[in-house]
Amino acid sequence: MDGTGTPPDPQRPPGPRGPAGAQDPPAPPSPPAGPPPGPLAGVRVVELAGIGPGPFAAMLLADLGADVVRVDRPGPAPLGVEPAQDVTNRNKRSVLLDLKAPDGPGLLLDLAERADVLVEGWRPGVAERLGVGPGPCLARNPRLVYGRMTGWGQEGPLAPYAGHDIGYIATAGALGLVGPPDGPPAIPANLLGDYAGGSLYLVVGVLAALHHARATGAGQVVDAAVVDGTAHLGSMLWGLLGAGAWQDRRGVNLLDGGCPYYAVYATADGGWMAVGALEERFYAEFAKLLGLGGDAPDRGDPARWDELRERIAARFATRTRAEWTEVFEGTDACTAPVLSLREAAAHPHLRARGTFTEHGGLPQPAPAPRFSATPGSLRRPPALPGADSAEVARDWGLPGLHRPPS
Repeated sequence: MDGTGTPPDPQRPPGPRGPAGAQDPPAPPSPPAGPPPGPLAGVRVVELAGIGPGPFAAMLLADLGADVVRVDRPGPAPLGVEPAQDVTNRNKRSVLLDLKAPDGPGLLLDLAERADVLVEGWRPGVAERLGVGPGPCLARNPRLVYGRMTGWGQEGPLAPYAGHDIGYIATAGALGLVGPPDGPPAIPANLLGDYAGGSLYLVVGVLAALHHARATGAGQVVDAAVVDGTAHLGSMLWGLLGAGAWQDRRGVNLLDGGCPYYAVYATADGGWMAVGALEERFYAEFAKLLGLGGDAPDRGDPARWDELRERIAARFATRTRAEWTEVFEGTDACTAPVLSLREAAAHPHLRARGTFTEHGGLPQPAPAPRFSATPGSLRRPPALPGADSAEVARDWGLPGLHRPPS
């Protein structure tokens, strides 16, 4: 499927949608023959262009077969990234709308009337000021799921203020978990906050609300905040903390590098090996392959963990990362090399699974998760701003989209 059409939604009942009994727009043309379009085939999504977790969430919906129309504003890309290289815009189509122009909000509401989901990632109040907030959109389409993605949430003392991933995860208590006990917190790119605590929670919320809308005919607003999702990711740790099994400081616990058999170690060539030999039988395999020796400190005695760590570090320092990889790969020692992005794409296991792929000459991760009957696929390269206006105007029954922005 090349994504130029959207199959009719068999779960959407016929009849009125929006005010005054407005009828559904004409059914779009049938898609051409091709790979299965994914489990979200028939779902129409409007994405209001932004940065960070919103585009990634919309990409995930698109990877799973949804017809995602990204509404770009005239002008350069927000972060200066060449649109053709922006993987988070794959499998989408783009139209240009100036929401500050007299006809801009009306055209956006026309899109919302025909959509199942709208994704918006602006500061609280911006969409309302432009006339495209939840009120007008749900008035036009009561079944709409209006997904809102912010860092601080739609309300609270910090809601009106700017922020980025690093500040959100710092406030939620997650950044303080990562790093050595005697050094600064380590920054996990923007994966933990923007994408794990933000995008994935927005997608879960949108899909749950979509299920409810199809069952009841009632849409709703989904308020996804990076601080909320990131805090929620720590649920297990909160349980351990309450049980007295977790210390509220980093680098001293079982899963944060405090434990010598759940840690990273330098190799002779400056590489790193990651050890996660938590269970006793896996640790026994690890100790044997590492050549730790029968006189090594007891792993069950935390008082000797520093001594054990030094012994393990000394052994890893005797060989290169490649040599240790050859020793441990294909065993139950739960030990693996720390790879760069390009190295990960070349790893034999990930190559065998097709975890990474290439589309249009652009290397990138393949869609995930996997489905036995309706797999996701890469159907389109990253959408170029405004390049699909004519297509979308035809398929969504909106001829007013197919003209230059005002």
